[in-house]
Amino acid sequence: MNNSIQVSCSKKNLKPIRDFVTEYLNRLDLSDILMNQIVLAVDEICANLIIHANQEDPSKQITLAIHKQKDTLKFEIIDNGVAFQQAKYKEPNIEEHIRIGKKGGVGIALVNRIMDKVEFKSGNSKNTCLLYKKIK
Repeated sequence: MNNSIQVSCSKKNLKPIRDFVTEYLNRLDLSDILMNQIVLAVDEICANLIIHANQEDPSKQITLAIHKQKDTLKFEIIDNGVAFQQAKYKEPNIEEHIRIGKKGGVGIALVNRIMDKVEFKSGNSKNTCLLYKKIK
């Protein structure tokens, strides 16, 4: 069972990532809503890494690995771009964004709501984002 995928940092590779996650999750007995939420969260992080951390540079790569540990899924996303500064991140007011019609800027807030735990680590010229989600 292949549990990892590596793609170059191009937005066109978001679909293969979504397909990979969906295929993996299809083997688990999850509700459609939960599946869609997980795919959305992973897609959001990968999009941020491709677009913001790596400036859509196709010579750079991101790797996504999925690990199942008992009743928890762990998504490990690794890149070599500009590290996300979690300490400097201020969660936006999503309701306010909706009210004023602002697009964008709520992805991490959404991921934080979907996932049980979100961690960002940097070191040895690589960045790792870990997403944890309890299932059943």
